[in-house]
Amino acid sequence: MSGKAAANVALVILIAEDDPNDVLLLQRAFSKAALQASVTFVPNGLEAIAYLRGDPPYDNRAIHPIPDLLLLDLKMPGAGGLDVLAWIAQRKEFAGLRVAVFSSCVAPEDSKKAVSLGARSCFNKPIDPVQLLALIQEKGNPGPELQSAQEN
Repeated sequence: MSGKAAANVALVILIAEDDPNDVLLLQRAFSKAALQASVTFVPNGLEAIAYLRGDPPYDNRAIHPIPDLLLLDLKMPGAGGLDVLAWIAQRKEFAGLRVAVFSSCVAPEDSKKAVSLGARSCFNKPIDPVQLLALIQEKGNPGPELQSAQEN
């Protein structure tokens, strides 16, 4: 369990998602899951990288701290989830960052590539809000128990 989780402090979750409808569903599911988490959304992989680098407007780490968990959509304009994973893999400062690929359709080859680049989990986004809530409650803790199992 991370120090933040052990201290019962809100986890910091960054989500790179380009579909506004999926953002809305995720926001509702996180709210209903009642996780002690600060959730920030960015619209694509390029913005996720800018956030992680601390580029403006993400340069104030008191407001935009390094996340405990990064959820990446695979298919986004500019840079997709695999691009972000490849960028993270090249930086030692993010070696401990927990990353999960969360996409509408995770093909087996994409899942293998994501795991080879450091993703701890790959799973398909449920369409049903009840299933989404259950998934968030199950995967919401970014501790060691965040499974590497691939759910396709």
